[in-house]
Amino acid sequence: MPGVNNGQQDVDIDLAQLFRAVWQRRLRVIAITLAGACVAFAITKIVSPEYRSETRVLIEQRAPAFATTTQNNDASSGPLLDELNIASQVQILQSADLIKQVITNLKLYEKPEFDNANKSSALSDILVKLHLKKSPLDKAPEERMLDAFTEKLQVYQINSSRVIGISFTSRDPELAASVPNAMAQVYLSMQSGAKLDSNSEATRWLEPEIANLREKVSEAEKKVADYRSANGLLQTGENNTFASQQLTDISGQLAQVRGDRANAEARAQAVRNALSTGRSTDTLADVAGSQTIQRLKATESNLESQISDLSTTLMDGHPRLKSLRAQLADIRQQIDRETQKILASIENEAKVAQLREQQLVTQSNALKADSAKAGENEVGLNALEREATAERQLLETYLARYREAASRVDRNSSPADARIVSTAVEPVDPYFPKVGPILVVGTLATFLLTSIVIMLAELFSGRALRPVVPAGGEVLVRKETIARQEETIEPVPARAVSAPHEGTAPASMLSVAATETSAEELQDAVDAEHPPQQAPVDADEEEDFSIQSVADYLVERDSRLAIAISPTGDNGSTSTVMLARTVADAGRRVVLVDMTGTGCPSRLMAEAPDLSGVTDLLCGEAAFADTIHPDRLSDAHLVPQGRSDLRRAMRGADRLSLILDALGSAYDLVLVECGAADVEGVARLTRSKDTEIILSMPEPDENQFVKAMAEFQKAGYEHVILMSGWREERGPDAQQHAA
Repeated sequence: MPGVNNGQQDVDIDLAQLFRAVWQRRLRVIAITLAGACVAFAITKIVSPEYRSETRVLIEQRAPAFATTTQNNDASSGPLLDELNIASQVQILQSADLIKQVITNLKLYEKPEFDNANKSSALSDILVKLHLKKSPLDKAPEERMLDAFTEKLQVYQINSSRVIGISFTSRDPELAASVPNAMAQVYLSMQSGAKLDSNSEATRWLEPEIANLREKVSEAEKKVADYRSANGLLQTGENNTFASQQLTDISGQLAQVRGDRANAEARAQAVRNALSTGRSTDTLADVAGSQTIQRLKATESNLESQISDLSTTLMDGHPRLKSLRAQLADIRQQIDRETQKILASIENEAKVAQLREQQLVTQSNALKADSAKAGENEVGLNALEREATAERQLLETYLARYREAASRVDRNSSPADARIVSTAVEPVDPYFPKVGPILVVGTLATFLLTSIVIMLAELFSGRALRPVVPAGGEVLVRKETIARQEETIEPVPARAVSAPHEGTAPASMLSVAATETSAEELQDAVDAEHPPQQAPVDADEEEDFSIQSVADYLVERDSRLAIAISPTGDNGSTSTVMLARTVADAGRRVVLVDMTGTGCPSRLMAEAPDLSGVTDLLCGEAAFADTIHPDRLSDAHLVPQGRSDLRRAMRGADRLSLILDALGSAYDLVLVECGAADVEGVARLTRSKDTEIILSMPEPDENQFVKAMAEFQKAGYEHVILMSGWREERGPDAQQHAA
């Protein structure tokens, strides 16, 4: 949840903490889940079981069993029932007349299950007295029977099919199976009777009509043949003559040529408009489709990319940039010339289409004159053909209907357009309640609700929130050479490290945190223990512990977090600043966190004094992004000491590890300068002992180094590194490499 508590610090949801909270309360979750499962099981045993059975009816076109092959083909090729027709059949199955007939056939009025008046409850009586519900006794017995039957009935269409399902629910399994079967039988009887009545009426009406139509069709066809022979109208197809066919072909070609011409002119105009207005021609299909244009565009893009890359390192007047810009201008001129060629090609295409159009117009005019006379004669012919065709179609329709109706006048010859594909059987298992699914759903629901309540409690309490570092915000700064750093940073003489007292700046911010939280003092046994044998720091080996060597070591190991301790004071902090700049010059994203009591790194790196930093972040007086500042001499970043009260800020020292984790997700290396801190103070910053500990001692003292090494190794820190001063003999080479 970035953005929460914007006034102080951005936070995010710690999913691991949410699941950890559920796991810590696992016994409570299991107990509540088992209780929910027991309640669900008890409910399934209390509820009375109900049984459901289903009959399925297929809606389809059905022909008589004794029909001929031709009739069967006609029936099978008839129109299939669509969705609206299937929905209509569903409504017929739910009609009151059909239900009343089923109730009468099965004598359901004798069943107390279908009398709503006998099923009243205390809640129902209260609602009736409050006039919120109508009393069942106000209805007629027949209506109460219909309402009770409808509540238990369900008629529906099976998805993507012409099958209708009829299901019925009852406490009696035998009744649950008999009702759907009875409804299907009544429905088929009603459908068959309706078809029989329709066929009888159609036969009586069609007999005299067919006799009259036969005489009319014969007379109309004779008139068409006589007229065609008298006027010499030759047919090339069912409705076309020779002259009209030629004119149609010419007209089609003319329309296509005109379309090609208009298309070519429009393309040419689009290219001209783009050239005249100076707009880009990349969106024009003719220009973009040219292979020459594509090659020139690729060359132009490559030159622009080279110019863009070199502009970041070379001045505008550099010969290389001038050469590339000249090549780019030449390429653009070639693109313009190629575009002009494409425009000329399109204009030539338009001219060719215009000449072809003129030829076709001449041919069309000649054919129009020839077909004008034939068209006048066709007017009378078309009228005669329309009349003959209409009479013939009507006669064929009547004959087909008459044959179909005559074959179905018998009662047994008109089957319903439906058949039963699945009959209902007496169910063995109850439809409701289902013990297994209800028990599983109840158990899962109880478990999920309990887990959600625990997670919400963690979120509202703030224990599941963690600070995050905002993405972006990199500040590009000017790199300086190592020589410039040495000129700017003056060595600070080492001073004795003493415990902070009132009115004196502490040697380390962590020493204040230890005082405020009343932490245990370091065990005196550290001095009594025999320290591990360490080789003395020899003058010939000092270069192995230089700032450059430590920087190479951190880069090679890809270290994410390093804690710098300066037992000698600000001169050690100065070396840590140079270490951060050296790592930044190596191309690594590094941030230095100033945890010293004197604020030496902040003075050396900050562009301005009194910048917000660690103390402001811990006191909630600054946002995370506002505490990160660029170094004035390198690409490194700095989190300065800050402006807030040091002792009040160190009361929230437990959040320092979260802050370092957040910085570690945005930087390659997080370097923390702790000043003259002890082992206990460093332990507050790290969650893992696998952390780089750097002892920044520009003038190493053997006894002091061995003592510090022993303390950190006894606390479990294995990666302890000594960092001395700058390696002077390699300074010029390093400066040349940085330049």
